[in-house]
Amino acid sequence: MRSRLADTIALDLPSPVSTPLPHTAGPTPAPLALSPRLHNNDLAPTRTEGRRWGRYSIFALWTNDVHNIANYSFAIGLYALGLNGWQILLSLGIGAALVFNFMNLSGYMGQRTGVPFPVISRISFGIHGAQIPALIRAVIAIAWFGIQTYLASVVLRVLLTAIHPGFAAYDHDSILGLSTLGWVCFVAIWFVQLAILAYGMEMVRRYEAFAGPVILITVLCLAAWMYFQANGSIAWSDRVPLSTAEVWRNVFAGGALWLAIYGTMILNFSDFSRSSPCCKTITVGNFWGLPVNILVFAGITVLLCGAQFQINGTIIESPTQIIASIPNTFFLVLGCLAFLIVTVAVNIMANFVAPAFVLSNLAPKYLTFRRAGLISATIAVLILPWNLYNSPLVIVYFLSGLGALLGPLYGVIMVDYWLVRKGQVDVPALYSEDPTGIYYYSRGVNLRAVAAFIPAALIAIVLALVPGFHTVSPFSWLIGAGIAAMLYLIIAKRQTHYAQVSGESIAVDNASH
Repeated sequence: MRSRLADTIALDLPSPVSTPLPHTAGPTPAPLALSPRLHNNDLAPTRTEGRRWGRYSIFALWTNDVHNIANYSFAIGLYALGLNGWQILLSLGIGAALVFNFMNLSGYMGQRTGVPFPVISRISFGIHGAQIPALIRAVIAIAWFGIQTYLASVVLRVLLTAIHPGFAAYDHDSILGLSTLGWVCFVAIWFVQLAILAYGMEMVRRYEAFAGPVILITVLCLAAWMYFQANGSIAWSDRVPLSTAEVWRNVFAGGALWLAIYGTMILNFSDFSRSSPCCKTITVGNFWGLPVNILVFAGITVLLCGAQFQINGTIIESPTQIIASIPNTFFLVLGCLAFLIVTVAVNIMANFVAPAFVLSNLAPKYLTFRRAGLISATIAVLILPWNLYNSPLVIVYFLSGLGALLGPLYGVIMVDYWLVRKGQVDVPALYSEDPTGIYYYSRGVNLRAVAAFIPAALIAIVLALVPGFHTVSPFSWLIGAGIAAMLYLIIAKRQTHYAQVSGESIAVDNASH
């Protein structure tokens, strides 16, 4: 493994590759030319032998994602809405079941084909039409990468000030909307994430494996400490019980919103599952990492909220508020470091890997995974994400609007793979620009997939953003996915036979990713 960052992001120009199709009866088919516009080593299938994303790797991946600050803030919001402890457990349990099943469908696709999300999208949208879902996912990821990096830098800024109060003197000026100390912390976190990505997906796996137990132990200790502070008694609710109708609406809305939160990762989970040895590994890792982990997370949330309300009658907004109240400086620092570590882990998995593959997919001949990651990280700085975060208009209308598009994309891709093609994919053909190829469609675009996506996307956006539909807005992701799936199932062009061709002949080692 190369030691210098400059070396790891060096340009790696692949040469056109030719591979023969499997032998069939009749005349021998002509060699399949892999287009340099569609193929490089990072986008190539992962060889089955030597795949390293085992059960623990997937479990650790989801542990980081589940126990992040934003998710705790969301779950605490359910408590503030008036749901009691058991109702919160039920709501998040419903969400966990949905996420688990939807994530499995996406993960199996990646494991069976060995290809990342931008290439997966070529199956249903065409070799060039796949840029539509890929770019939507990338824009969301880049924006949130910048925002999450900024939020992590805020934690670091508070931590440094707590350790050495003299640093506060550098936190009062403004350079493009951020203080000197803020810039130092932001750039430091930015470089740490870039360094991890520079060593490829194997380093991502190792970091996620390290961060998972750190945050899990931290939140369990925090919950135990709060339980002790509350003298072993917690408040299961903060108010008079809601009506039955309100309870069930909030319970199902919470479950649907939890699914929407995972809408990004559900779409591109194949970026990680492609490196799993078998589908059983994904199922087991997802089971412990999602439904079991989410229920533990829900229990911790109820304990933190209930204990705090029992102590002083207030509702916390985030577990960081509890950490800030810890009287011991040493344990305060440890708590902040733990949430800093998990914030970086979540940011890398959810908002860094995806755009790196997408940008590489735009120009595979010139952009490797590492170089594309550097470009996406640079864009995330140039957009000045702290301004985005402080703008409700951007968050609600731009990012939420784009997020509503993810459901329809998922619906089209899943129906095409599982119901139309029955899982039969010619993997080498995904890298060919042959006009007679099965994924060429109409000039590289499957217009039927686009036709199913557009009306479903418009409906999802309206439901998500128009105030008059606020009662159904939590279900916009699910509704959009369902409409797109049904439309595509109706209008999809079907063939009597779909070729199942493995990508092993053009696959590269897991270490190459």
